[in-house]
Amino acid sequence: MPDPNPAALTFLQTRRSRPAKTLGLPVPDRTALMPLLISALRVPDHGKLEPWRLIVLERAALLRLAALVPETGARLGRVSEDIAKQQAQFADAHLAVAVIAAPKPSEKIPLIEQTYSAACVAYGLLSAALAAGWGANWLTGWASHDRGFAEAALGLAPSESIAGFIHVGTETAAPPERPRPNPEAVITWMAG
Repeated sequence: MPDPNPAALTFLQTRRSRPAKTLGLPVPDRTALMPLLISALRVPDHGKLEPWRLIVLERAALLRLAALVPETGARLGRVSEDIAKQQAQFADAHLAVAVIAAPKPSEKIPLIEQTYSAACVAYGLLSAALAAGWGANWLTGWASHDRGFAEAALGLAPSESIAGFIHVGTETAAPPERPRPNPEAVITWMAG
């Protein structure tokens, strides 16, 4: 017989990200952040490869990333509005965790499964932060998909990529609820 956890199920059914631009101070210190990071690492990981890693970005590091955005945007031909928006993602933040997909050589575990595992880490961290009472948001953005930015900003190896930046802080404004998927439109039952 199942041993239900109604509080956890209710949390999962009602959780919602908070816009990164609404996250302010204080942010979790290292002691408060560590349990969230540990929770995020409890994900499906076929082959026990640990095909991910985390980089905690404190304020000075976020400002350094923000300073890299204009050159990256110019190189990629991005318009000034796109550059300003991407730069603000880092410049206005106080704490973010970069979730890095770091695949390992494996004959048994396909690259895509390792990438999905990294995405699970990002979602796990997002959920852990929200469950702990913090506001949190998972962002990427065009700069995170640029190889030059990834290497210059975070020192990523050629095989690594950014799965996302999980911004964590104190929620300063609650956004209105947004429409959710219609289960009947996206769920198919197959009995045979």
